[in-house]
Amino acid sequence: MFENLSDRLEKSFKILKGEGKITEVNVAETIKEIRRALLDADVSYKVAKEFCDRVKAKAMGANVLTAVKPQQMMVKIVHDELAEFMGSEQSDINIKGHPAVVLVAGLNGSGKTTFTGKLGLYLKKKGIKTMLAACDTFRPAAIDQLKTLGEQVNLPVFSIEGESDPIKVAKAAISQAGQEGYSVVIVDTAGRLSVDQELMDEIRAMNEAVQPSEALFVVDAMTGQDAVESAKAFNEAIDYDGVVLTKLDGDTRGGAALSIRAVTGKPIKFVSTGEKMEALDLFYPSRMADRILGMGDVVSLVEKAQEAYDEKEARETRKKLAKNQFNLNDFYNQIQQVRKMGDIKDLAGMLPGVGNQLKDVDIDNDKAFKSTEAIYHSMTPYEREHPEAINGSRRRRIADGSGTSVAEVNKLLKQFEGSRKMMKMALDGSLREKLKHLRH
Repeated sequence: MFENLSDRLEKSFKILKGEGKITEVNVAETIKEIRRALLDADVSYKVAKEFCDRVKAKAMGANVLTAVKPQQMMVKIVHDELAEFMGSEQSDINIKGHPAVVLVAGLNGSGKTTFTGKLGLYLKKKGIKTMLAACDTFRPAAIDQLKTLGEQVNLPVFSIEGESDPIKVAKAAISQAGQEGYSVVIVDTAGRLSVDQELMDEIRAMNEAVQPSEALFVVDAMTGQDAVESAKAFNEAIDYDGVVLTKLDGDTRGGAALSIRAVTGKPIKFVSTGEKMEALDLFYPSRMADRILGMGDVVSLVEKAQEAYDEKEARETRKKLAKNQFNLNDFYNQIQQVRKMGDIKDLAGMLPGVGNQLKDVDIDNDKAFKSTEAIYHSMTPYEREHPEAINGSRRRRIADGSGTSVAEVNKLLKQFEGSRKMMKMALDGSLREKLKHLRH
């Protein structure tokens, strides 16, 4: 996500490295590189120029403290401007009404239908009773797709067999949701391959008919400057409330999508970074600025960990560790919790200084866990509960059964043992601190 922009900005800051103070000359040189970085990232020329003008004005007016180097000061200024550029503050979804209606709009291929399912799951996790409405009658496959996604996240999908009028479907969905006590109806609308008058008329009519409490425009972050033009067209048609960026995990420069905020004045509300239904996050401008500048995003990482964290299971794990009963079943459950947190490369990118190091590394999230799962499932229940019993002959049998090698089985068992020791040490240290506190 934004790796090229991150790399180019990092190079621009190096111009100030070793400089004793900020001057008009070295700032001009740095600003020139920042402008090039933004343009290469597909940020529109007008937006890039306005951004750089603001950075230059702040840099020349800044009083650099003796303890702060010019390079550090410039990073701080660019960080603050990036956060402002992307919306300053996080903006959540508005779901007022009985039921509240969320209208999802965008072009075909933008990830609109997938986002509808993801948003449904997001609201469901918050305890909000949600219904999905399949109103993309232009593309029949979209209805089947939404039904499949609804089954995955265990949410109802309203549709009318053979009905070609999307407004009739939407109104019927809202009516049924109200009768059945649903709090939110998410309306998936039709798109086209490009903006045309028919699409604009259709989405305008839908918006007027359902009067949504929230209208969201979904845009593929990989579509370049076309994203800005379609964002302007949809905004003129329905005056939407926010933007959703999809496919940020792909090979994208990302700048065009970020230009949308500057062009339309509408906040980016969600970002989608994968195919999994859990891969949806609220957009935090300051956190994204941190990641673009290689500072990581530890707060989001902690939030993801808390979401995947099962407190009851953690208590059981602590008990087992205390009694030295932590086994491969527990180890496997820990791995599954990590997997729930999302894509490994994306998670690693949240650690300060790690994102740029992994930009050319291809990490297959499923492949990373595949051999571990195969080895685990090739063990007998007894072996999972008593890993110390897995001798040489058992290891060969497990390797043959999982399609792996004895070396891979040994590696997994070594990881398990290391994990158990580290967790035990952490638990013992925590207990010692508690005892120390009680003594005093």
